[in-house]
Amino acid sequence: MHTDCTDSMPATLRPTERFSTRVENYVKYRPGYPPVVLDLLRAECGLTPAAVVADIGSGTGLLTRLFLEHGNHVYGVEPNREMREAGERLLAAYPNFASVDGAAEATTLPDACADLVTAAQAFHWFDRVKARVEFARIGPGGWAALIWNERRWTTSPLAEAYERLIAAYGSDYAAVNYDNVGPADLAAFFGGEYRQARFDNQQRFDFAGLRGRLLSASYAPEPGHPSYEPMLADLRSIFDAHQVGGTVVFEYDTRVYYGHIR
Repeated sequence: MHTDCTDSMPATLRPTERFSTRVENYVKYRPGYPPVVLDLLRAECGLTPAAVVADIGSGTGLLTRLFLEHGNHVYGVEPNREMREAGERLLAAYPNFASVDGAAEATTLPDACADLVTAAQAFHWFDRVKARVEFARIGPGGWAALIWNERRWTTSPLAEAYERLIAAYGSDYAAVNYDNVGPADLAAFFGGEYRQARFDNQQRFDFAGLRGRLLSASYAPEPGHPSYEPMLADLRSIFDAHQVGGTVVFEYDTRVYYGHIR
């Protein structure tokens, strides 16, 4: 099991910069979060529309939108300028949204400002020790929830072929994979016991969508890289071999880990 990989990461690959050139594909092709996540947080964490949420690493607002539609006031904390600005555009219609230029380790938020602190598809980028201190500062006595859409990679020939593709072409896929966050890491973050839940999620893609989904990943080679064209050629072969009626289906486990930070 690996710890946070950011200490050895070259400056050009710092987590706060990795998605700067991928925003358009991220907005269009990353999976959202099923509404049942909100049901869970209402039932288990007492989430009401009056609660204030701090969504850390909010990106383009995929999770933030769920809370805004629930009526919550949400601080969307995002260090990447391009991702943050995309979130501001997409969520501009919600008066209860506050965009914040900050990081998990230094959100800039006031003390005790949040009833729930969340991180969706982001915790594996954090300095976990510093983020734990910051989560506890802005949400003392409240709840924290860490959420991932975990792509199923052994459940179908398509999933297995796609996994082989990104293992072959991904620049540092193994190092940044959120599977590196295990039970011991979560127990250390929450300070002991935590709860967890799993929900089904999926996306359906034509080839343009599958291509965009791949290129939204921080480890995928981009135009100009020598592996870019060979990667897309192999992706086309995978799509052609597994499409049904011109589309393929990606299946996910949406995993939620939640508790109080003790």
